[in-house]
Amino acid sequence: MKAIFVSLIGISAIFFSSCGSNNTSQHEGHDMSKMESDTVAAGTATAEDTSIKKTAVTFTNIDPLITTSLKEIVEHYLHIKNALANDDAKEAARGGAAMFLAIKKLDKSGFTAEQKKVYDEAEEGMKEDAEHISKNEDKIEHQRSHFASLSDDLYTLVKAFGGGRALYYDHCPMAKDNQGANWISEVKEVKNPYFGSKMPTCGTVKEIIQ
Repeated sequence: MKAIFVSLIGISAIFFSSCGSNNTSQHEGHDMSKMESDTVAAGTATAEDTSIKKTAVTFTNIDPLITTSLKEIVEHYLHIKNALANDDAKEAARGGAAMFLAIKKLDKSGFTAEQKKVYDEAEEGMKEDAEHISKNEDKIEHQRSHFASLSDDLYTLVKAFGGGRALYYDHCPMAKDNQGANWISEVKEVKNPYFGSKMPTCGTVKEIIQ
C-alpha cells in the first residue's frame, strides 16, 4: 500500500505542474505539446529577457492632440483586455463603448499624409470590433473573438505611434482553437484575456514596443 501511495503522489505532482493544470479536463482538444513549447510558465517572461524583440515606434513627430487621442484609445483597449482577463464581459462592453467613441472623436487633421495612411488602415476594423464588444456584454466568447482582430489593428497603431508607455505584445498559441491570437498589455506579466481564470498565465511576451 505504501508503494501505491508514493506512486499516486508522484503522478499528482506531474499532473499539477503543467500550464493550466486546473483546467486540463476542459481543454482536451488543445495541442498541449505546442502549448508547452510556445508558452511560458506563470508569467516568467520579463522585460529584461534579451530574447524579446525591442521595437521603437515609427513616428516621433506627432501632433500633441493626436498623441492624447491615441493614448485614450489605447487606454480603453487595455480596459477591455483587463476585463476579459478577469472574465468580466460587462466591463469589457463598457470598455468597448468608450473605445468606439474615442475612435470616432479623433481629429485626423493633425496627421501628416503618411501618418493618416497608417491610421486609416486600422481605424475601421477597430471601430467595428469595439462596437461588437460593446454590444455583447452577455457573450464573452464573442467579445474575445472580436478582441483578437481588435488587437491586430491596435498593434499596427502602437507600432506606428506608441501608446504613452512601454507596451508588451503577447501571444497565446491556444487561443482561437489553437490558431493562436495576440494582444497588447501594459504589464510584462502574462494575463491571458482569451482564457481568463481558466488559464490566466499561459502565453509569451513576443515584443516590447517603446
